[in-house]
Amino acid sequence: MAAGLVDIAGNVHRESSIPTNHSLDRESLYADLVGLVESVLRSDVSYDVCGVGCGGPMSPGGQEVSPLNIPAWRNFALVDRMRESFGAHVVIDNDAKALALGEAWYGAGIGLSNFLAMVVSTGIGGGLIMNGELIDGATGNAGHIGHVIVEPEGAICACGSQGCLEAEASGPSIARRLRSEPSEASIFERARAGTMVGRAVASAVNLLDLERVLVGGSVALGFGVPFFEAANSEMIRRCGLDFSRGVKIVPVGLGGKAPIVGAAAIGFRGLGINLRKSTSD
Repeated sequence: MAAGLVDIAGNVHRESSIPTNHSLDRESLYADLVGLVESVLRSDVSYDVCGVGCGGPMSPGGQEVSPLNIPAWRNFALVDRMRESFGAHVVIDNDAKALALGEAWYGAGIGLSNFLAMVVSTGIGGGLIMNGELIDGATGNAGHIGHVIVEPEGAICACGSQGCLEAEASGPSIARRLRSEPSEASIFERARAGTMVGRAVASAVNLLDLERVLVGGSVALGFGVPFFEAANSEMIRRCGLDFSRGVKIVPVGLGGKAPIVGAAAIGFRGLGINLRKSTSD
């Protein structure tokens, strides 16, 4: 979990993070979140909105969240709880959608109208910018590329399906397969994760006519060159249409600050602010 103070220009003034303790019950985990947010607040600085990026899926408007990698928070009323704790306008959306919006306004998505942004970390998610706008979908859950099937006979996913990208290339899935931390993964395993991502991305590129794919998250950024080279190779191998051949998979522009800046962007969007439009005018 991470929290920070972010201004309208995307500058992070204070930030802090703690590991997410998946063994805690929902109230203890929420208490950790409250303590983290309180640690970055300043009495001399006012804030207009609290933007939150959370793993999905979630109910429309993020009223209740059910992140697959945090079982204790099934149907957890995070919006109401945050409002009670901080007395602020709270806007919650999927963390990968937040990443996409943050990159569109402040990062590697500047100047792009159609791209996919992905988080490859504890979970795997995606956010879509199409024709310059963040795509919500019917229930606000658009972009769940982590549940595209990449290995039909592969591992069982937390969603109940088999062979999902998240079940093959997320941090916990890699740790289960290796019986060690993902940071200890060999070059082969780093490349394997990239290959799985490239396989899923190829379908998205062919389906959506994307310009680029931006990837962040601790696994992707930590695995580095072997991951991104394998991802691009697999995508190229599976994208045979003329319009899809020039697409590249690249790291996010905001680096490790992408989750915090993305959450802020979601908050600003909730206030009716469109920084992409205002910066281009």
